[in-house]
Order: sequence, then C-alpha cells, then structure tokens
Amino acid sequence: MAVLGTQTYDNLIVGGDIVTDSGVLIAGQNLTRGALLGKITASGKLTLSVDTATDGSEAPYAVLNEDVDATAGDTVCSVLLGGEVNSNVMTFGGAHTAESTKDGLRSLSIFLKTSA
Repeated sequence: MAVLGTQTYDNLIVGGDIVTDSGVLIAGQNLTRGALLGKITASGKLTLSVDTATDGSEAPYAVLNEDVDATAGDTVCSVLLGGEVNSNVMTFGGAHTAESTKDGLRSLSIFLKTSA
C-alpha cells in the first residue's frame, strides 16, 4: 500500500461518514488541506476550483485532505469525497464561498458545517 502523505489532525472533518480517494493535483500549485478542488474535464486532474474557470474545474468536486506541493509536477493526493467538513478552515478559489458552494456540495455528499 502506498502512503500518500501525512496528515495533521485539525478540525476540517467534523462528522459524518468520511469518504476519501486519491486524485492527481495538477502541476503548479501548492495547496493546503481543506482547499476546494475542481476536476479538469479534459485531463481528469484536480485543481483549486475557481468560479471563473471554463475547463470544468469551476464546479466543486472534492476537498483536499492533505497539504500538497505540486509546484514541480503533477502529484498524487488524498481527497475527501464525502462527509461533514468545517467551512471555516477551507480555502475557496475566486469568488467561491461556503455559501455559494454549499448546495452543490450537498449533492456530492459533502456537507459544509461551521465549527470553531
């Protein structure tokens, strides 16, 4: 079994049945755990979801489950595909906010909560 990275326990995950998977974070990014990710349609690679993107990644897909430095190249990462997530510790790209993505994420079984 491959180890994808290390995880420091924080208050990102606040409950529910957690579903994780791996994905590939596209090169050129250095993101922290809790970043809202979109999936690029043409490549299937993940990137910070920005509302103005036009490559498919504008639609939220998952939440990054670990800090990942992909500045030097595409990097395999762990992502959350389901569960209750603390929106106060998430990173949103562009004009995305907890409020603007909450309903869409609910259909993906990612439920945004607020927690201290």
